[in-house]
Amino acid sequence: MKPSLSGLFLLLCAATPVQAGERYFVLQSTTSVQNSGLLEHILPLFTAQTGIQVRVVAVGTGQALYHARNGDGDAVLVHDPEAERAFVREGFGVLRCEVARNDFVLVGPRNDPAGIRGLDDVVDAFRRIAHSRALFVSRGDDSGTHRREQALWRQAGIELGVADTSWYRQVGSGMTATLTIAANLSAYTLTDRASFLAFSHRRELEELVRGDPRLENLYAIALVNPERHPRVRFAEARSFRDWLVSPEGQAAIAAFRLGDERAFTPAARCDADTGSRR
Repeated sequence: MKPSLSGLFLLLCAATPVQAGERYFVLQSTTSVQNSGLLEHILPLFTAQTGIQVRVVAVGTGQALYHARNGDGDAVLVHDPEAERAFVREGFGVLRCEVARNDFVLVGPRNDPAGIRGLDDVVDAFRRIAHSRALFVSRGDDSGTHRREQALWRQAGIELGVADTSWYRQVGSGMTATLTIAANLSAYTLTDRASFLAFSHRRELEELVRGDPRLENLYAIALVNPERHPRVRFAEARSFRDWLVSPEGQAAIAAFRLGDERAFTPAARCDADTGSRR
């Protein structure tokens, strides 16, 4: 029998050498903060200040929360507020804090066959893509981006899978791979801004719809509840959570740039404390 994803994760962690006295924790993270370079920018600053190493598992938001529910990690850094609050409400997570924001953007080919360029209503743009049967590439991986995309289709009244949706391609891949496929197919896709700024073939795709409040993209950290999983490295994970919302952590986020653009805006705000404070 093949091992489960959780089993594979534990095997990988067991295979990683641990130095005596080393302080570390495992962060289940959405791919966008990893692939954009944000974590590479901020984690050395945190480690230099605290001596705590951060071991990152970069997956889609859905997978990150799934692993954390199983105790395969000590904290999550993801971007799906509804799912994050459910994670806390159901007793798996505690001490959720929003730490940064950017936005989602709808990108597509420069010839824009659906005629959505410059629209300020993203739901109308999704409706026009469906009605024109222009190619759309979806991550299809239960990530935060995929979940937001699915919500926008529902708001547009488009029932995917009911009518002929040969124009709609689910690829089950991360954001960089999805953008690459969209560029190769001259298709539309939804992306977070940081991933698009970091995408090396941006000239093949154009940012067409932005600025709708429904495209706001909030990133938050929550800790795995030690009352549910007593072996988590709670103290180390909490140190990172506290640093992220501190003036030093927020300044580190603000200083990260992709080209001339700020990829993430600091946005520290913590929910009322719930669950364990151990």
